[in-house]
This record gives sequence, structure tokens and C-alpha cells, in this order.
Amino acid sequence: MNKTIILLLLLLPAQCLVAQKRSLTKFPKGYTPEEIGKRIAYRFVDAKHALHAGKWISYPETFYWNGSLQYAALTKDQQLLDLLEKRFQPLFSTESAYLPPKYHVDLNMFGSLPLGLYQLTNNKKYLELGLPYADTQWEVPDNGKAPEKAWAEKGYSWQTRLWIDDMYMITIVQTQAYKVTGDVKYIDRAAKEMVLYLDTLQRANGLFYHAPDVPFYWGRGNGWMAAGMAVLLRHLPKDNVYRARIMEGYLKMMKSLKEFQTAAGTWNQLIDEKDSWAETSGSAMFTYALITGVKQQWLNERTYAPVARKAWMGLVRYVDEKGAVSEVCVGTNKKNDKQYYYDRPRSKGDYHGQAAYTWCVGALLEK
Repeated sequence: MNKTIILLLLLLPAQCLVAQKRSLTKFPKGYTPEEIGKRIAYRFVDAKHALHAGKWISYPETFYWNGSLQYAALTKDQQLLDLLEKRFQPLFSTESAYLPPKYHVDLNMFGSLPLGLYQLTNNKKYLELGLPYADTQWEVPDNGKAPEKAWAEKGYSWQTRLWIDDMYMITIVQTQAYKVTGDVKYIDRAAKEMVLYLDTLQRANGLFYHAPDVPFYWGRGNGWMAAGMAVLLRHLPKDNVYRARIMEGYLKMMKSLKEFQTAAGTWNQLIDEKDSWAETSGSAMFTYALITGVKQQWLNERTYAPVARKAWMGLVRYVDEKGAVSEVCVGTNKKNDKQYYYDRPRSKGDYHGQAAYTWCVGALLEK
């Protein structure tokens, strides 16, 4: 065989590997995480509060805020960091009524925000505000009901309700508490809870029902699960008793997502229904989980880096010049009615989508 051909064949695997690595680092102008992240994060600075029940800072706003902070930190944008922290200050005074109470899974997750600010500023007032949101998730209130007490007696959060949304809400605040304290009880709690949800809701095809009594593969619901597992696995100690089970569930889901990805790179509102519409918030959450898996070497790079790149390129097309993401499913409760998911309104600039895009940006920017 010609020596030149032999040399090329020997170099081919290395060249392919370089190409795979570049697939998540090199993007054309208009598609870079720096550009998209800046557009979306700065949009948040002057945005209105998205209040839960018209009263308290909501979980979509919390996660949009978190993602914007991460972008600012990764890009060393001190101006943005200052603006995002300044926006928080009224919550200690004139806007204190907007601080969520600690009696529901969708409210306790707020603690992840001040705990994130503490990591960036080392200001203990953020730690003192945030940590009780993690602690009270495992402390049954005096007026706790029998089912809540039953979950607690088994070592689970009394806020357990077996909706897949919960596995980001619970995971993020408990993981943040672990990061700032080093106390493994927080990460252990989240891991045990995650296994409960995996065993209850993940199906043979790797996807998740919205709840035990809602047998549909809703996009963003599955996105919460994908993102939650990715966050948890990044910080879960290697010797944790639950790690292998969670990794099994994660890998099973990523394989399924690869198969259900559309030609445009995104995923549908109902993942397994081809006539359903492309939904961006869930698609962004899946993309975040895929990027993280490739970078953490949980996923085969040659197989999954192209999937993640295709997804990101597809997602960027839904961001306008002002940083607003379109085709976002509005807030959604569970319902045992498939048509309900088909018919959910689509929104533009909805914080569910804005937040998930910032997570993708952060995952792409992280080394």
C-alpha cells in the first residue's frame, strides 16, 4: 500500500477526534455561545418580575437569573454581574414580599439563586437567605399532611409529588447547598430522591411520563429530568451509592433523545409524536444535558457531540435580535389528556425558554 495512504489512514482517527471536539467549540458568527448568551442575559437586567401566583419570584425567573449570572461569571463580564446583583438587592428591603415562602417544591428552589450569588460574592447574607430553602425541603411543617409525613419517614422530601418537573427543582437547591457547605447530606438527599423518580417514571424507551397517572412524554417535563440528572451527576461523589443507578437512567435517556431528535435539531412538545410542534425550552434542556455529558465524558464524543451541535444550531434560529426565544410552551400542569399537551399555548420571551438557553450557553462556555 502507498505510504502516503497508510499515513492518512493512521491520522484519520486523530483528525476525527479533533473534529468532534471542535464541534462544540467552533461556531459560525451569529451562533457562538458568547453572542447568544450576551443577548439573552442582558435582556434579563431590565425585565419584569415573573411572579408565582402574582406574589413571589417564580422558578422560571429564578433559573433565568441563575443562568445569566453563570454567563457573566464565565465571560468575566463584571458589568453584568453588578447589574444582576443590584437587581437582587431590593429583595432584602422594599421587595422582600416577593421572597417565596418555603412550603412547595416550586418555591423552595428559589434558594438556589442566593446560594449561587454567595459562591460569586462570598457575602454571607446570601448564604443565610438561601440555605433555609434547602433545609426546609426536608423539614415537615407542623401542619404537614399524612402523605407528606409518610414521604419524610422514608427519607424523601415532604414536597415529593412525583412530577418529573421536581427533579430539577429539588436537585438544584440541594446541589447548591452541597457546593457551599460541603455537607454530603444535601447531595445524598437529591440522589435518593432522583432514584425514586427514575424507578417510578422512566419507561423502557428511556423517556419519562409526566406523572404516574399522566402517560405522555411531555418535552419540557422530560427536559427538567435531563437537566436535573446532568447537574446532579456533575457534583455527585464517585462513591455515592446512587450514582450508578442515576448514570444508568441518564444514559438511557440520552440514547432515546438521539433517536427522537428531529431533522431540524430540536425535539417536539410531545417527544414521540411526529405531528407535534417543535418546542424550544425542552429542546434547550436536552441540549444542555447532552453538552454536559460529552464534556464530562459520560457520552461517547464521536456519537453525541454532533447531536448536541445540531441541537444548538437549531435552537439559535429561535432567538431574535433582542434575545427573546420563541416557541416556548407556557407553564403547564399535569393532565391525563394528550390533546391538552398538543394545545398548550406557545409564548415568546417566556422565562422557561430564556433560562434553558442560558444553561446551554454556560455548558458550551465551560472548559
